Amino acid sequence: MRNPFSDFSKKKEYLVCIDSDGCAIDSMDIKHIRCFGPCMVTEWGLDAHREEILKRWNQVNLYSMTRGINRFRGLAAALEEADRLYTKIEDVQTFVKWTEDSDELSNAALEQAIGETGSICMKKALNWSQEVNKAITELPKEDIKPFGHVQDVIKKLHETCDIAIVSSANYEAVREEWTRFKLLTHVDVLLAQNAGSKKSCIERLLAYGYVREHVLMAGDAPGDMDAAQSNGVLYYPILVSRESESWEQLEAAVERMKNNTFQGKYQKGLIQQFVDNLTRP
Repeated sequence: MRNPFSDFSKKKEYLVCIDSDGCAIDSMDIKHIRCFGPCMVTEWGLDAHREEILKRWNQVNLYSMTRGINRFRGLAAALEEADRLYTKIEDVQTFVKWTEDSDELSNAALEQAIGETGSICMKKALNWSQEVNKAITELPKEDIKPFGHVQDVIKKLHETCDIAIVSSANYEAVREEWTRFKLLTHVDVLLAQNAGSKKSCIERLLAYGYVREHVLMAGDAPGDMDAAQSNGVLYYPILVSRESESWEQLEAAVERMKNNTFQGKYQKGLIQQFVDNLTRP
């Protein structure tokens, strides 16, 4: 796949980075509930403990401070737990170590690692990931759509800001969804799983000459916040179960970025609200 940065150039003073699944597109819940978790149960033959495993998968990946974790790290955690509580998962620690040490967590990187290790667990993890991608393509199109206000807000922001999709999801799936809803015409660069971590993507975007205080990351998961904070840029949370409301208020937040009133008390308040929303009982 070609370099995702190859056609990108800085055009405006401000940059808004936007996560896709669960942030702009209402697709995260359905993908985890119908694809990620069930495909793991099938791949490792865990039907005897299906209900407990799927409940934990959704809690870890959707409704806690590990929301949005990379698919392979989420799988490693789930397999370790299944190995400990339910049944032996062959060679699980080889796969876990790869998720901890690899600079890139993608199908391509995993395939290369399999060539080096021959690990059965890693082979099954790759097959699982491919089956997840296939299952996602088979989801009813009408069940996946942008959250309220997304289309209007992105179009408006693009008048004064460069727009980057910064996602850890599969590139093809993100491109298809943003194209289908006519959002990609308001995007300057699409950075997905193949482009590296969100942290490294923002770091590379900053190298184009943006002032850090003029860059904002909008996301729904702690990984989005960490990627922003580690690069010294602003973070705007899209709150779980309050997504449309969050998008409605994003334009005002970007105005604060432009007039230098985002940092400090306002930013701290947004982060506290975000953490409270994911840690409530």
